[in-house]
Amino acid sequence: MSIDKYYKIEKYSYDRAKELGVIIKPSKRGNYKIDVYDKSDNYITSIGHRSYKDYPQYIKNNGIDYANHRRDLFYKRHKKYPKFSRGWYSSKILW
Repeated sequence: MSIDKYYKIEKYSYDRAKELGVIIKPSKRGNYKIDVYDKSDNYITSIGHRSYKDYPQYIKNNGIDYANHRRDLFYKRHKKYPKFSRGWYSSKILW
C-alpha cells in the first residue's frame, strides 16, 4: 500500500477546491500531498499525508462502493474540524 512520492491530484480534488474558493497545488512541504492557497495565491496550509490513501485513490484502485465505505470510516474517525483548519480542508478536498 505504498503511495507514490509524486502524488497526482485528481479532478475530484480540484473540483472540491474550486467549490471552496481555494487553489490547490502539489505540495512542496514535507510528506504532504497538497498545498492549499487562497485566491490571491497566499499559502494557507498543507493537507493529506503521502502515506495514506484518500477518496479519489480508493475510487481509482478499489471502486466506488469501497471508496464510499472508506469515506464513511474516515468521517467516523474525524468527526468535526474547526472551519478552515488543516483537517477541515483535508476532509473537504480529499474526502
